Amino acid sequence: MTSTDPALAFPFVGGRPCLDFAATLGKRHATPKERLPDPAALARWLTEADLAVGEEPARVTERDLADARVLREAVNRLVRAAMAGREPEAADVALVNDAAAKPDLAPQLGETRWTARHPARAALATVARDAVLLAGGPLIERVKECGNPDCSLLFLDDSQARRRRWCSMDRCGNLAKVSGYRSRSRAASTR
Repeated sequence: MTSTDPALAFPFVGGRPCLDFAATLGKRHATPKERLPDPAALARWLTEADLAVGEEPARVTERDLADARVLREAVNRLVRAAMAGREPEAADVALVNDAAAKPDLAPQLGETRWTARHPARAALATVARDAVLLAGGPLIERVKECGNPDCSLLFLDDSQARRRRWCSMDRCGNLAKVSGYRSRSRAASTR
């Protein structure tokens, strides 16, 4: 179940659920692109992120959506502060810790991957726990922001040499290569 509108397509390039969740607000350095405009979009993200309980999309309320957006921004600020070696805002720590302390998705063997009494809230608790583990652990040193100035996506650099620059070669890396090629071609033709 994917969106037919490419502007609302969810990028899953972060390598961690919390980073993919933060990416539901794109282009943070320019005109932000809200990829969670309504509860149905959050339900779709949960399904595409493989955080849904069962075959049906999670029932998401307007309150769930509002809570998710607040959590998303706290996760984003928390991870960016940890990346920079700064102390995160106490309010962000409290919000993420509170969300992480709630019942999360319980893994299951068999056809159903997860179970939860309140699937949408449990999925957000799972995302918050992932943010706590990432921001407070050694992998935070491998989190980077995409090198494309028009992109604000964060990703876990799992490349062997730890020199990855782009959120994805299919997205920003390819655009940079094409732009560089065109720039070199123009420079060569003016000589």
